[in-house]
Amino acid sequence: MDPFSSLESNQSLKLDEGITAQNIEQVKQGVRQSIAMANAQELIRRVNDACFKMSVPAPGASFTRAEQDSVSRCVDKYLASWDVVAQTYVARLQREGK
Repeated sequence: MDPFSSLESNQSLKLDEGITAQNIEQVKQGVRQSIAMANAQELIRRVNDACFKMSVPAPGASFTRAEQDSVSRCVDKYLASWDVVAQTYVARLQREGK
């Protein structure tokens, strides 16, 4: 769902002098990129918190092979689960938007 769609469809939007549609599009693209970056950082933080706590019960100077394997499996499962949730959420938004 695009938070800027209402701006694009609003025909009564008046542009100040010096502000062009291209400027507005550049700002919107910058905001989209910032949101995507924030979402990626939050996902990484959550994966790190969940998988590290579960896979490394007693942190030491280095990871054991078992801890490395556990973190790897956890990250794979977490990301796969996140992908399913995201796809389901997008599908729901699309259904409700129609």
